[in-house]
Amino acid sequence: MGAIIVREMVGTSTVGWSDAARQAVALASKTVRNIRYVEVVESTARVEDGQLVEYRVQLKIGFEYES
Repeated sequence: MGAIIVREMVGTSTVGWSDAARQAVALASKTVRNIRYVEVVESTARVEDGQLVEYRVQLKIGFEYES
């Protein structure tokens, strides 16, 4: 394995934190090849009327550099 590039992004979901992470990876996979790992940096949620309505995860996504 060569160099790994790390980028941060935020995934969102109305279902849960795991789904938010999956959504982010699925979106990143459309334009980035060779994703090797993700690291959850922070998990937060938006609340309305005392209910969790949106889950958010900030991720570091590592992918292999292609020259």
